[in-house]
Amino acid sequence: MSLHTDIPTRAQVELLLDSVSPVSVSIYLATDPVSNGHAEQTELANLASEAERQLVEAGREKADIATVADALADLVDDSQFWRFQARSLAVFATPESLTTYRLPHRLGSVVEVSDRFHVKPLLRALTFPQIAFVLALAQGSVRLIEVAPDVTPGPVEVSDLPHDVASFAGKASIRSHSPMGRLQGAEGERVRMRQYARAVDQALRPVLGGFGVPLILAATEPLDSIYRSVSTYPLLAARSIAGNAERRSDAELAGEARSVLDELNAAALRDVRDLYVRREPESRAVSDLTVIARAATFGAIDTLLVDIDESVPGSIDEQTGGLELSAADDAVNYGVLDEIARRVWRTGGSVLAVRRDDVPGGGPAAAILRYALGS
Repeated sequence: MSLHTDIPTRAQVELLLDSVSPVSVSIYLATDPVSNGHAEQTELANLASEAERQLVEAGREKADIATVADALADLVDDSQFWRFQARSLAVFATPESLTTYRLPHRLGSVVEVSDRFHVKPLLRALTFPQIAFVLALAQGSVRLIEVAPDVTPGPVEVSDLPHDVASFAGKASIRSHSPMGRLQGAEGERVRMRQYARAVDQALRPVLGGFGVPLILAATEPLDSIYRSVSTYPLLAARSIAGNAERRSDAELAGEARSVLDELNAAALRDVRDLYVRREPESRAVSDLTVIARAATFGAIDTLLVDIDESVPGSIDEQTGGLELSAADDAVNYGVLDEIARRVWRTGGSVLAVRRDDVPGGGPAAAILRYALGS
């Protein structure tokens, strides 16, 4: 099974968060990578009809409603589009644009109509890394493999990457003596392996520097420990892929890398939850939505955790952060969790879209504050 995803960049998310239009439609639906798309097309058509109904009830301009309805109908009818699917589809429509993202995690069917987009479920794709690199390192070879939901695993071209230990050392074998006989036996082998590992690290710097994603090492001892001792990459995963990398295909290494990614993500979430507990006695951890809305408005939130599945209709005052909830989920109100996330995002905080069980306090949101708020 191959997932065809197009995960948004941070800049693309910011465009969605900043978008304000009287007619803004956000639709999420589950998709199946191995289906023919017919069921998904039907579901999108139903959700589009619901969006149109809400817009009509809210008294939006008929021309704007018709433009959005036509764009969504065109997407429903685009059989080529439905040939390539992931586990969920996000659709964002205004009279001026229609944007879609195919996502690797499963979401339920949701339609939200307001003056801004419902972006929170989309943030799940950015909460934890979905992409990694595997460094398959052995004495006789080295290759860098990209692991991502939307591409077949394969080597990445790296300039100046050494081919193997011996050729890098200019020797037929790393057991060869130096002219003066200084590097001999096991000591000489380790010195040359360390030089080789340092050269690999240097070659990877310009490739990895712009990504900010985990690097997962596939190597055996002693090369595993040697590479770790010289690596300058801060996101080198603590767990390696065991076994001889030369005997593993790119696909096999990618499969194990995804397991390592899952562990990294779970550990990162545990760290955040542990920090929340430590900050509670300092009045720097809150789960009251009223307090969170005010803290987000004043730029006081360092880390926000929000329930990916829940929508809370209402509004937040632009100046005071005052929260007003509504029982109605219609085209007049907007999701306040999205608005809180937007304000945290815009003030440099971290936004983690997680499942309800992972939100401290059992509510729809929880926040770790940069400082304690006054009363």
